[in-house]
Amino acid sequence: MQSLYRTKTKLLLAIALFSTGSLQAQILTSKQIDSVAEKTLSTFNVPGIAVAVIKDGKVIHAKGYGVRSIKTNLKVDENTLFGVASNTKAFTAAALGMLVDEKKLTWDTKVIDVIPEFKMYDPYVTSEFTVRDLLTHRSGLGLGAGDLMIWPDSSTVDKKQLIHNLRYLKPVSSFRTKYDYDNLMYIVAGDVVARVSGMTYEDFIESKIIKPLGMSKTAASWYRLKDKSNVIDGHAPYEDKLLPVGLSFGEIANAAGGIYSSVTDMSKWVIAMINGGKYGDNLDKKLFSSTVARELWTPQTIIAGGNPSSFSSYGLGWFLSSVNGKFQATHTGGLSGIVTQVTILPELKLGIIVLTNQQSGAAFNSITNSIKDGYLDIKGMDRIKTYNDNRLRNEKQAKEIVDKTWADIATAQKANTAKPDIKNYFGTFKDAWFGEVTISEVNGKMHFQAKNSPKLRGDMTYYKGNTFIVKWYDRSLDADAFVNFSLNNNAMADGFKLEAISPLTDFSFDFQDLDFKITK
Repeated sequence: MQSLYRTKTKLLLAIALFSTGSLQAQILTSKQIDSVAEKTLSTFNVPGIAVAVIKDGKVIHAKGYGVRSIKTNLKVDENTLFGVASNTKAFTAAALGMLVDEKKLTWDTKVIDVIPEFKMYDPYVTSEFTVRDLLTHRSGLGLGAGDLMIWPDSSTVDKKQLIHNLRYLKPVSSFRTKYDYDNLMYIVAGDVVARVSGMTYEDFIESKIIKPLGMSKTAASWYRLKDKSNVIDGHAPYEDKLLPVGLSFGEIANAAGGIYSSVTDMSKWVIAMINGGKYGDNLDKKLFSSTVARELWTPQTIIAGGNPSSFSSYGLGWFLSSVNGKFQATHTGGLSGIVTQVTILPELKLGIIVLTNQQSGAAFNSITNSIKDGYLDIKGMDRIKTYNDNRLRNEKQAKEIVDKTWADIATAQKANTAKPDIKNYFGTFKDAWFGEVTISEVNGKMHFQAKNSPKLRGDMTYYKGNTFIVKWYDRSLDADAFVNFSLNNNAMADGFKLEAISPLTDFSFDFQDLDFKITK
């Protein structure tokens, strides 16, 4: 996993000031942000980071640290392009707000009025589902439901198939009663933008938001970047090393997480959000109305488990909360090998952007909160140490679970106990929405291959009973899984289910939603 920074970490120059003999919060200078960022790189084994701070309508810090890729060692700067991932969702919500301003739809327009073929598992939910519901993670589907149609890759599933397959995803809660983060509904939201506006989602975002704001290097997806000379590679930790990883989402997922941008360009977006959609030298232009701006930052779905003295909710494309008595709008984003964070405290006219090319959320949290503490007068916090301690504890617990599984396999193999005939498990199996998987023999080993997600292929090892382990060839996925077979009366496999081994497996590997049945 990630290299371990074992010395006791304290933020050099960061949030302690002893001039009065007591610990006080301090707004970080650019040099102090440099110190925090460099320490974050080494502590969390992140190759490259870019950071921007916006205050009172001006960018007061914009800088890159480390390298774009371990393959090239080229430096990150303030114009280096990262996948902003789910920070794209705020753009998608804003795009719909612009169409609301144009009276082409309302937040409560029924989705079936725009996309007649839209269909959820429950007919009532289908008939009542609104544009607002697409943006608020309250569909009744479970966390990351259906993400395996777009993650970690998809070679054959197109948007039409994805929308059709929604009807096969079973809810885990009642409609509009519970928060569960969702990507697929934002893809549908992007299709609403396209059908209502008469242009592609990508063209709308680029022509109506990105171009007017002067985000000259930004594009709605990696594939649409005009200049790829200053773009990062993503990186995933594996066995104390870093593995460069390729793109994880296909073009159909652009409305959920496609945008590539830099901290320089994203600063222009953040300033516009702080100003309620207004932009230009004299704020004489606007992307959307003040009414839409308020709606984007109005709580829609309660998020349980937050601080009882505060509030935690989801708006339209933004997480909303109260931090030290100040309203905060924020969002994170994650792709394979990339995680990002955008944070806005509008009352302070403060914005913080952190883009990284390694999938450690602890890294961006360390930087964002170290900067934010000074403005909120939060004292005595060593954010890097806190997040690193939590990371090491979680990784240790996950490693113990995974190591025990493989130790059990080794013990069973040494015991020479009877093993089932692997040919009894061969065949082609199909899940209603994910598609086909073939279990066969390749190079003398039992082999798993998904048709629609080519990265999900690997060798299988017998575990116990009718359960095997699949170990993916792409080790950056960090998502090895149990394969639990069911048998027919002839002791031949007639279906199987998957379950991630590690508790740290990304939620977009929604194995729990799959139910394979044999087809041949």
